[in-house]
Order: sequence, then structure tokens, then C-alpha cells
Amino acid sequence: MSGERIVIVGGGPAGSLLAILLARRGRNPLVIERSPRFTPNDRGGRSINLALAARGIAALRAAGADADVMRLAIPMRGRMVHEGGTQRLAPYGQREGEQIYSVSRAALNALLYEIAAQRHGVEYRFGHRCVGVDVATGRPVVESPAGRTVLEADVVLAADGAGSDVRRSLAAAGVLEAREELLDHGYKELTIPPAPDGGYALDPNALHVWPRGGFMLIALPNLDRSFTATLFLPHEGEPSFATVRERDVQAFFAREFPDAVPLIPRLREEFAAHPTGVLGTVRCSPWSLRGSVLLVGDAAHAIVPFHGQGMNAAFEDCVALDRLLDRHGGNWAATFREFEEERAPNARAIAEMALENYREMRDEVRDPKFQLRSALSFELERRFPGRFIPRYSMVMFHPEISYVEARRRGAVQSAILHRLTAKATTLDDIDFALAAELVDREL
Repeated sequence: MSGERIVIVGGGPAGSLLAILLARRGRNPLVIERSPRFTPNDRGGRSINLALAARGIAALRAAGADADVMRLAIPMRGRMVHEGGTQRLAPYGQREGEQIYSVSRAALNALLYEIAAQRHGVEYRFGHRCVGVDVATGRPVVESPAGRTVLEADVVLAADGAGSDVRRSLAAAGVLEAREELLDHGYKELTIPPAPDGGYALDPNALHVWPRGGFMLIALPNLDRSFTATLFLPHEGEPSFATVRERDVQAFFAREFPDAVPLIPRLREEFAAHPTGVLGTVRCSPWSLRGSVLLVGDAAHAIVPFHGQGMNAAFEDCVALDRLLDRHGGNWAATFREFEEERAPNARAIAEMALENYREMRDEVRDPKFQLRSALSFELERRFPGRFIPRYSMVMFHPEISYVEARRRGAVQSAILHRLTAKATTLDDIDFALAAELVDREL
């Protein structure tokens, strides 16, 4: 109903996209955001890059925001693998437009806020932190410079991220069960500035990765011709953040990432100044309180970042919620029930695939057998279009295929690839008659 008071907790990408979608339907949400203000160039040592893929673009298109956002996006056509002083591009796909995009988190926050506030009249209250909800009424409890208040609200949509205070308050009250499964690895953000001539120091149309087995370094391009580099290391052991200190980070990089050392002139200073981020998977059930509170995006199902799907999955949530709200004629309780039934299995599927992709990125990309299976997957896609689609492509480039289906089909295809390459070293060794039989029978 148009007179309802809808409060969105969190004005990040998912919260703002949800606000835009609701405003386009004539509903006027209020967005509560803990940050004092969004600025396009805010950095602060936190991850500033997001990976945008087809699912996220489709959601932005549904909100009429895709053209604006794509002006911030830098295409990345594959992984540039750095090893032994060489660089090798491993393409993400083989068809027109099969690429992902690097987008600045700060710039995206600022842009979506601008679209929501200026084009659609959405009200934002910055510097306001929702510390939880009153379970009896479903109303949000908000702290601001003026003190603590309980806001009037008929519906609360919590898009306040992996560390969601709304989720934690509901869990503390026994309304839901939640687990925050932290990975035994963390991350540290570093900066590769523009080259001396003002250009990019690396190929800007690739995601650069230095795989080293149990750890890795990656770098994503920015519009200012810098790169955001991220070191992923275990918290304990050797090497780890516990053993690689400020005093010996230079020696560690010289040993493990020698070609990256001259690219990161402030390595020691940034390593000391920037916080070590935590990585983890959030699992909770249920996602809602009656028909009054719903967890959306990372608040309900945060995942590790190694498949570049966290934001894309959250954007899919927003579009699904908008669609289901329309289907149920504004009945929030029915909408929330079907939303969780539809999205929770997909959230579990992408959470597992993201964890699997970390192992792939830090280690398997170096394995000749992995490279052969990747080449074979492209060849089978060419020979059997629409039937064999590499799992990565299903996730990144095919929003019409659910995460659940991508994982199911991916497992079948992985078995086919392993069987065909068991005794092969090149594509010339592949038994394509057997391949046709397997594809016909299994897919």
C-alpha cells in the first residue's frame, strides 16, 4: 500500500538499488545509512572494487540504472596469470560480450544514491546507524547524533551487509539462527598507482592474479588508471598475516611477487596502515520476521569474494523481491516467504561455488590439467552450443540460469571433463566421439 512506511537499512549498492525499484513503483522508502556521506573517491583501506557481471547488469537494467553505472565500469576479459616472470591471459569466455567489469565501490555508492535521491526523491538519513529491531513491533532502533530512537515503520528491509546489526539483533532475540563462518584467510588492500607516463601500469582489461597455492595477490583496474591490489593470506601459519609483518613485507613480496614490487611503491606504508579484512560466509534461517522485517543481500547470505558474485547476487535479490511484491499484491508476509524459498537455495549454491573458486584462483590455474580442462570446456561449448556451457560462464554470463542449476550442471560437466582428460595432455588427445556420447547422455 502506498501509505506504508518502508525503511531500508543500509544505503550501499543493494540498499540503494532496492530503494530505486520501490520508488519506481510509487513507494517511498526511507534509507538509513551509518556513513556520514557517500563520496565517489572515498578509499579508506577497504576493498574499493566490485565485480559487475551479467546478473548485476540485468538488475540495474530493471531499475533503469544500467547505462549510468556502465560509465563507471572497466571491462575485464579474463584473468592475467603472473608466474615465473611471465603473464598469461586466461579468457573468462569466448563469445561476444563475455567479460566482467571492475567498478569502484565508492563511485557506485555515490551514483546509486544520486539516482535514488535526485531522480526518485528517496530520503536518506546519513550518520544514522540501525543497531537492531524491536522484535515485538518490528521497528528499527536507530542511533544518531541526536541519540537513540525507535523509528515508525511498517516494513524494514535490512541491506546492512555481512556484519548486519539487524541480523545479529534478531539472532540474539532467538528469532533466527545465524552462523558467520569465517575463512582462515584474510586480505589487505594495496595500491598500484598509474605508470610514470600517466597510463596503466598493467593491462587494464584483465583481472591480474599472482597464484601461489595457499595464498595469492590480485589487482583490479580503476578509472583513475590505478589498480587496487589485494593480498589474500592465511591468518596463521607460514606465510600468514601473523608472520608477515610490516618490517619484512618487502622481503616477502620480493620472494613471492617480484614483478609486483616495483608496481607498489608504498607497499610497506600501506601494509602497516590498512586493516586486515576478514572473509566469511553468512548462513541464517529464516530471513524474515513475520511480514515486517526481511534480510536482503549480504545481510542474509554474505559470501567470500572469489567468484565476484556478492553484489550480483544481492542485486538479483532486489529484483526478485520487487517482482514477488508485485505478484502478491503488496502482501509482505507472502512476499517474504516466497522470496526466501526462491533465493535461499541459490544463495547456498553461490556460497559454495565462491569457496571453490578461491582454490581455483590461488592454485589450480597453474595446473596444466586445469588449463586443458578449461580449453576443452570452450571447445565443447563450440561443438554443443546451449548444451555444454562452462560453469564459470553460467554463473557470470547467463542470468537466466539460476545459481542452483549452474552448480548442478557444473558438477555433471566437471565429471565429463575429468573423464575426457584423464589420459590426455592436449586437445588433440581428446576422444570427441566419447565427448558427444557423454554430452548427449548426461546433458
